[in-house]
Amino acid sequence: MTGYSVVIPAWNAAITLAETIGSVLAQGWAPAEVIVVDDGSTDATADVAAGFGAAVRMIRQDNRGVGVATNTGLAACGQPVVALVDSDDLWLPDKAARQRDHLARLPELAISCTALRLFRADAAGGRELGPVRPGLLRSSMMFPLAVFARVGPLFDPPGGRGDMVDWLARAREQGVAIEELPEPLTLRRVRPGSLSSGRDPALDRGYLLAARRAMLRARQDGGTA
Repeated sequence: MTGYSVVIPAWNAAITLAETIGSVLAQGWAPAEVIVVDDGSTDATADVAAGFGAAVRMIRQDNRGVGVATNTGLAACGQPVVALVDSDDLWLPDKAARQRDHLARLPELAISCTALRLFRADAAGGRELGPVRPGLLRSSMMFPLAVFARVGPLFDPPGGRGDMVDWLARAREQGVAIEELPEPLTLRRVRPGSLSSGRDPALDRGYLLAARRAMLRARQDGGTA
């Protein structure tokens, strides 16, 4: 396998972005390029990304949502393999190498994920580790760029949640293999105000829309719609 690109969609992520980028650059199998898509941030997100110099390529756009920001980054990738990570999550140092080897054992069109471990950052900058969870999330994923070409772009549902649920469902429907390594090689940050923190009916509407879109596609494929 040749090199890989990393796409980091970021919106008002100045507090956490440097640690995220640092965990990507510390990989034993180093990325060929790191692309940060600044989705219309109003804080110092762009300055944090620029502080890494030539190690990070930054793309700025008006605020359009994490799904569209992910699409923008994927469209700009110059490597045949891509990995995604949210701007507040972290990778353990051997994540990329383990997924490289994992993809080599999978079919040509496949997505490699890893289990994840929840964590909180304490006041002293340490990490309070939480439980291990399944990792079918943006931050754990690595796949050939050809998968994106086949499945198509992500969309941003109302509330900002559910974009990856919808995209992964479409990937399965199109025959893309999705497999997860059992090791928690991805650290998922839990913090107040993040899209992944707790349940909220207003934010969770996106999950319902993703489920509805899947049902409509199933009906169309079955010839009943």
